[in-house]
Amino acid sequence: MTSTLNSDHDRSYLMALDAGTGSIRAVIFNSEGQQIAAGQAEWIHLAVPDVPGSMEFDLQKNWQLACQCIRQALQEAHLPASAIRAVAACSMREGIVLYDKSGEPLWACANVDARASREVSELKEIHDFEFEREVYECSGQTLALSAMPRLLWLAHHRPDIYRQAATITMISDWLAYMLSGELAVDPSNAGTTGMLDLATRNWRPELLDMAGLRADMLSPVAETGTRLGYVTARAADACGLTTGTPVGMGGGDAQLGTLGLGLVHPGQTAVLGGTFWQQIVNLPQAVTDPEMNIRVNPHVIPGMAQAESISFFTGLTMRWFRDAFCTEEKTMAHRLGVDAYSLLEDMAARVPVGAWGVTPVFSDAMHFKNWYHAAPSFINLSIDPEKCNKPVLFRALEENAAIVSACNLDMIARFSGVRARSLVFSGGGSKGKLWCQILSDVTGVPVHVPVVKEATALGCAIAAGVAAGLYSSLAETGESLVRWEREYQPDVANHAKYLVQKANWQEVYADQLGLVDRQLTTSMWKAPGL
Repeated sequence: MTSTLNSDHDRSYLMALDAGTGSIRAVIFNSEGQQIAAGQAEWIHLAVPDVPGSMEFDLQKNWQLACQCIRQALQEAHLPASAIRAVAACSMREGIVLYDKSGEPLWACANVDARASREVSELKEIHDFEFEREVYECSGQTLALSAMPRLLWLAHHRPDIYRQAATITMISDWLAYMLSGELAVDPSNAGTTGMLDLATRNWRPELLDMAGLRADMLSPVAETGTRLGYVTARAADACGLTTGTPVGMGGGDAQLGTLGLGLVHPGQTAVLGGTFWQQIVNLPQAVTDPEMNIRVNPHVIPGMAQAESISFFTGLTMRWFRDAFCTEEKTMAHRLGVDAYSLLEDMAARVPVGAWGVTPVFSDAMHFKNWYHAAPSFINLSIDPEKCNKPVLFRALEENAAIVSACNLDMIARFSGVRARSLVFSGGGSKGKLWCQILSDVTGVPVHVPVVKEATALGCAIAAGVAAGLYSSLAETGESLVRWEREYQPDVANHAKYLVQKANWQEVYADQLGLVDRQLTTSMWKAPGL
């Protein structure tokens, strides 16, 4: 890591603005990657009356919340604004912002916006369903979560907005624009629109032409870590930063998260254990899945792509189980001053591998082209209280999350040829020591848990530091700042048992999907357009 700092450390701090699905955070790091302070505020996405699935992003209110977080972080850190060397922003992927010709933000939606189901179906039918394959082979994205259906929805239902729209960016780029007055997108986040070429890392306007959309609203592309501009006087008045502070290009939250974990070389693999679990594999070159099951995104490292699979609602399922069935354990944990999940893990650790055959049916392995889930359920329950109780069900859920991750990594290996030799496990799930060991046993590879728990914000701060000249490169800095807290080695005997359990689970899940197909049960989730 190369530093250009003098002995004067007044401007040796970096700020990351991290815009998640549920909240905005301003996080301050020092130049060694240590978190100094943070400000956070929850935001709510607005459902439009009579527009099912809509989740609009309140541009005016959310900018005020971002400014509030910046001031809060500076106050908590006891730092003057002049101490911030540079700032960058990252955000949830898929959320888009439109601007008019004067640069005024016009309309935005969050990543969870699902209003365009009909438009997804319409686009799928173009050229006898070959359009979606062309989009995927070019961009690594399918239509369900991309920007094109949402733009088509606006053309159909809000032509006033569509006609005025002159530029499109992602939400992280909007934050950078509000700070600097400069409009651009980076490949890692803009890649999720389905309109960016994986190989060239630039827009493919002909995809919009084929979809019957205007191709004149594509903003310039700038790589993560380049200097976009400087904090304007107007932004400084609003947020409390110093006028002239460099603003760096940020990126997508998952890609910057892997940078913060030091995953900067081909073949490196991470499991990010949050509300949704993501399995991310660095690919040596941009290649897509012939079966269209796995998403492929541009990494923030130029020239590198990432295969990304998603396990739905994994963390949310654990929270549901805790809150619905574990009131006694929550009360006991509070009395003991420990986390309820930790207490449940201690109980589950006494349950044998395989959880007495209990098979959870919640998240599925990823099927990006035709993505829907079975009804949530537990299969193969027993009326023996020793073999069917809260610790057993809790362990079964942890095992199932690891099995789904392993299935997704198997699919990535089949089309990419990249099979993980070890895993980096981060996010809330990695706090569970039993869960870490289960993940190692199921996948059969070592699992490393990093010290940093704010990998996304750290990756974003690294981008700011590169833009300001504090660091020499994204890859070098990401690798040098990562520190490890724990390591887990797989148990060979347990791995063999889990291979059998994984095969059984795959057959059970396929049968449960059949019940949804016959309309006997209700899918936990379906992608728009199905």
